[in-house]
Amino acid sequence: MTKLGHVVWPPAPIETERLVLRGSEARDRSAFIELFASPEVGTYIGGARPRDELERTSPEIPGRRPGLFVIELDGSMIGMITLDQRDAERPGHIRPEAGETELGYLILPQAWGRGYGAEACAAALDWFTDALPDEPVVLCTQTANESSMRLAAKLGFAEVDRFEEYDAEQWFGVRYPPSR
Repeated sequence: MTKLGHVVWPPAPIETERLVLRGSEARDRSAFIELFASPEVGTYIGGARPRDELERTSPEIPGRRPGLFVIELDGSMIGMITLDQRDAERPGHIRPEAGETELGYLILPQAWGRGYGAEACAAALDWFTDALPDEPVVLCTQTANESSMRLAAKLGFAEVDRFEEYDAEQWFGVRYPPSR
């Protein structure tokens, strides 16, 4: 069970200067399909998925689960953020028993380069710290993904480890909760 299992989901929408983070809705289905079918988005996550397969298999409301925020700009989904329990079988942990919460994010290519990822992830991390004040968050990205590496640093993640996974070097970092 994830730590988020004890948190009411979805939370009230989170508004930033330009964005809204909220739970998934039926109107987001086409954006979810576009996100997972995008070759650019798939570059560092194992590749794009076939659009026809996504059209057939995506539920009416994709992504409706604890820990997934839709990133909305001007009324439309431009990406998603996940706060999920890191699989204990994968390399990269800060606790012997695993169970860490891992930050993930995907943004549509047309929204890249405008700081939306940093703005949305910072808001999600602030929400997480308020909901679970003593819990660290981990992040894993390919070292080849330079923009993700820059975002991890900007968000305050510190390197813990590097390892090989999915035929690529992975960077694994942690962000401890701020001292209160």
